[in-house]
Amino acid sequence: MTNIFAVFLVIVGTIIGSFGALFLKQGSASFSLNIKGVLRNWRVLLGLFLYGVSTIPFIYALKFGDVSVLYPVTSLTNIWVCLLGQFVLKERMNVTKWVGIALIINGVISISV
Repeated sequence: MTNIFAVFLVIVGTIIGSFGALFLKQGSASFSLNIKGVLRNWRVLLGLFLYGVSTIPFIYALKFGDVSVLYPVTSLTNIWVCLLGQFVLKERMNVTKWVGIALIINGVISISV
């Protein structure tokens, strides 16, 4: 049986990971495929760091729950990324994206209950 604390940890990890995606997107504007360029691109480095950090709560959560319940919760990252894209990057949301978000939420609730 999966502990609610484990689900909470995974949700925290998805939020951290979504900020990683945000910084990778911002860093992609000045990204170049050479070591110097990557090491000077603090947004890409921060994005990679946040992706790594986001796995820590997930790994810890696995001690308290079933992977078959916890792993689908990671799909919440898609929701956070859409919202960050809209509010921080000024990306447009359309009906299809909102329907997708609703389906993700429904799926996560269905699996987690």
